[in-house]
Amino acid sequence: MIHILKASPSHVAGIAKVCSDGYRATYKETHSKAYIEGIIKEFYNHERILKEVTETSKQWGGYFVALEENEVIGAGGGGLVEDVSGEIFVLYLNPTRRNEGIGTMIVDAITKQQKGFNATEQWVSVSKGNQKGIPFYEAKGFIVSHERDGHGSVDGESYISLRYRREI
Repeated sequence: MIHILKASPSHVAGIAKVCSDGYRATYKETHSKAYIEGIIKEFYNHERILKEVTETSKQWGGYFVALEENEVIGAGGGGLVEDVSGEIFVLYLNPTRRNEGIGTMIVDAITKQQKGFNATEQWVSVSKGNQKGIPFYEAKGFIVSHERDGHGSVDGESYISLRYRREI
């Protein structure tokens, strides 16, 4: 049985693994290896995740994890970007566990938290061409609002993020 709960320090290694593996699986066809590994090094390292698990606020509500038999099989988190605007900042699953409803359960937990912070809308950025994320978020009622430059670059590479929004 899968359980969704707020992450604790004991989940840090599992979060790092699922986010790193999920990021690689998602972008291996569209982004360079150097870019992928740079993002993983920046965001999914032990020290950063430990901090993000232990130091939470309305702006970063912390990680939620999907656990099955004490193994992290999914992780996600978000926070408020304005008074009534929430955002999903990160959501990844073990690549072998897609299409089981795990991502939906994590998004539901993030959304419930953000509604508790009085959010009435929710945003998410999805890389243009991400055929794992785009259909998922569109099925959840997110609608493309606009494009913007993606995070970071390597040797002149740049990527476009699609900004999606929905009412919550």
